[in-house]
Amino acid sequence: MHPTPPDLEGLPGADLVSRGLTDLEAGRDTPAAALVRMAAPRLRAIGLPVPSEPTGNPGHRLYELLAEEDRAAAHSRYNALVGRVVSFARAAEHARAG
Repeated sequence: MHPTPPDLEGLPGADLVSRGLTDLEAGRDTPAAALVRMAAPRLRAIGLPVPSEPTGNPGHRLYELLAEEDRAAAHSRYNALVGRVVSFARAAEHARAG
């Protein structure tokens, strides 16, 4: 798994962001990778090395991947995952601000 910087390891959602970064680096198209792509500008702003992706809408891709797994639960899972990455970003911004 992609190492999370030590000051961000214990934050809520760090495991998900780390998994997404690892999946992106390995070229895997997973919900975690799509979520990290979706949050890339904010994650880059806090210093995480999110690889650039040339095209596509990562939010739509995240929903598609979740719907493939379980169409009935896709909407609630999408919202929960977005909430986790937003929580991570907020906590990381706060941790990095001092």
